[in-house]
Amino acid sequence: MAARTANVIARVEPEVKEKAETILKGMGIPASVAINMFYRQIITDNGLPFQPSKNIPAPKALGEMTREEFDARMAEGLRQVDNGEVSSVEDVRKRVLGELHGLL
Repeated sequence: MAARTANVIARVEPEVKEKAETILKGMGIPASVAINMFYRQIITDNGLPFQPSKNIPAPKALGEMTREEFDARMAEGLRQVDNGEVSSVEDVRKRVLGELHGLL
């Protein structure tokens, strides 16, 4: 008996689709198998198998910032404190050590 399947319809930028499928083809993996693998990993992880993140610009030294950039960063920091968007030193320590452990 053949396995049952369901169709997935998604809109993807043509150049993204082309690049990804070229890489998959080089690996010998059809796009449908890769999508199935992705979905299975979502189930296994109970979420995305990677951590989405913002594109955060590299930090600048004080001498590299304009006065406006410095003031904007200080204002953002104050806003975060005012809204309780803070972490304890111990929480940051644990997070950094966990990230370092993941790299080793």
